[in-house]
Amino acid sequence: MFKIFIRRPVLSIVVSLVIAFIGILSLFNLPITQFPSISPPKVNVIANYPGANNELLVKSVIIPLEQALNGVPGMKYIESDAGNDGEAALNVVFKLGTDPNVDAVNVQNRVSSATNKLPPEVIREGVKISREEPNILMYVNLYSDDPKVDQGFLYNYFDINIAPELQRVDGVGDLDILGTRNYAMRVWLHPDKMVAYGLSTDDVSDALEDQNIEVSPGKLGESGGLRPQAKEYILKYPGRYTTEEEYKNIIIKSSNGGNVVRLKDIADVHLGSEVYDIYSTFNGRPSAAVTLKQAYGSNARSVIMHVKETMARLQKDMPKGMHYEVSYDVSRFLDASIEKVIHTLIEAFVLVGIVVFIFLGDWRAAVIPILAIPISLLGSFIAMLVFNITLNMISLFALVMAIGIVVDDAIVVIEAVNVEISRNKLSPVEATEKAMKEISGAIIAISLVMASVFIPVAFMGGPEGMFYRQFSITMASSILFSGFVALTLTPTLCALILTKEQEHHVQLGFVGRALQRFNAKFDTGSRIYERLVRRTVRNKAFTMILTLLFCGLAYWINMGLPSGFIPQEDQGMIYAVIETPPGATIERT
Repeated sequence: MFKIFIRRPVLSIVVSLVIAFIGILSLFNLPITQFPSISPPKVNVIANYPGANNELLVKSVIIPLEQALNGVPGMKYIESDAGNDGEAALNVVFKLGTDPNVDAVNVQNRVSSATNKLPPEVIREGVKISREEPNILMYVNLYSDDPKVDQGFLYNYFDINIAPELQRVDGVGDLDILGTRNYAMRVWLHPDKMVAYGLSTDDVSDALEDQNIEVSPGKLGESGGLRPQAKEYILKYPGRYTTEEEYKNIIIKSSNGGNVVRLKDIADVHLGSEVYDIYSTFNGRPSAAVTLKQAYGSNARSVIMHVKETMARLQKDMPKGMHYEVSYDVSRFLDASIEKVIHTLIEAFVLVGIVVFIFLGDWRAAVIPILAIPISLLGSFIAMLVFNITLNMISLFALVMAIGIVVDDAIVVIEAVNVEISRNKLSPVEATEKAMKEISGAIIAISLVMASVFIPVAFMGGPEGMFYRQFSITMASSILFSGFVALTLTPTLCALILTKEQEHHVQLGFVGRALQRFNAKFDTGSRIYERLVRRTVRNKAFTMILTLLFCGLAYWINMGLPSGFIPQEDQGMIYAVIETPPGATIERT
């Protein structure tokens, strides 16, 4: 069946090149992450009720939304939180494997059905629905050397000038500026003065809504078709107030005698930030702290690179003294990890070549697995792309492990051909055909058995199953491609590269003499091992006791080993959490 690849070497080489080219294309299209995404999809629902405490938020906002969201397709559970800052947050957690985009649409539809049950203030503020992106890519801090620049200015500068540019970068799933420092007109009411004038907070809010509005005043002199008009005037209205003085002069109450009560008579008005809930510093200076999260299926290294390029371009337009700093990005650790894996892959290739050369004694035989192994690994990239496997620490570890497995098939073929050439004095082509006739069935069986060990693991559920799936599919695909390469490319290379006289090469030079001495020592060790095996096989009781002893020892060692989900690795970051008593202010904290 496989003689066609031996007699037509161009066919097997072309097939291998096609696998290699498709594998390279797949490699460049694989998403790169530190670890596979194991967290279930989450959709966040944020509602703001200005001035409300947590009890009011629970009664008027959270309960209606929970009733509407309960039972949304694919939902696992709902988390809700309400604080005294007027913000209610609901996190809808879905089952692992559901489509996050579909989940967000379903939540949007459920929230829309409950809008009429929410307070008017909440509807006016709007209910924000967003899909949570779990993979944090980087932290960016915007700061200034000017001591007069505060966090509010930095926040708004980033929000207006930088955030839109970064959100357009392909692969940025979410951008969050910590804290809500949008410019707002702060109105601090004096209760004693309001009581003296007989006013309530509703009177103040009604006055603000009635007088601080956007309207379309229309036109004067527009032709109505009844009589000709000489001129037409378009009326303009200045719109919402923008200065403190305009807000201070808003009339809250008036009497028939001409007396008026203005906002400045009962409140302090000044321009400030909408909320003072988070304070961020960078090296002791006020800063705007920004987190960027990776969109699902994107390449982490590529996204970080484009974000840095965008920030470097925007740096030219920043005010004097304003700078930015990328305080953390996952690519530093990821690049270091990938670099180590690449070094390991190279070392594995070199070691495989050395081992084959030492045991077979021919440099030609050592070249064959070095040429065949990359085809198997590149083929595994095709399977990774098909099954939505990312390049991460788990899949890269599987690739390193796969080298030791995929090389076995190539070595089996080379050794079989080498034996036929040495013992039967056949030509490389004849030796290859005879060897493949004997071992092709064994190679197919070995590949299928090895793959069947890993494939069932891919069907495990839960977060652990996601990790096992990455590992098992990578291993199984590399094993299957290795078997295919061992039946097609490796025999072709044996027929083309090996020579009939190759058994005499080891006798030439210093290397040949060293290999002869090694083979003599190895043969001696093999004979000792054979005698030991014969004695062990004859004594069945001793064999069983030894087997049970090793099983018990393995179990005892396993019980003493520490267990965990993901191994802790030093990424050069220290996180500290300091909690102050309930009710403490941001200044105290």
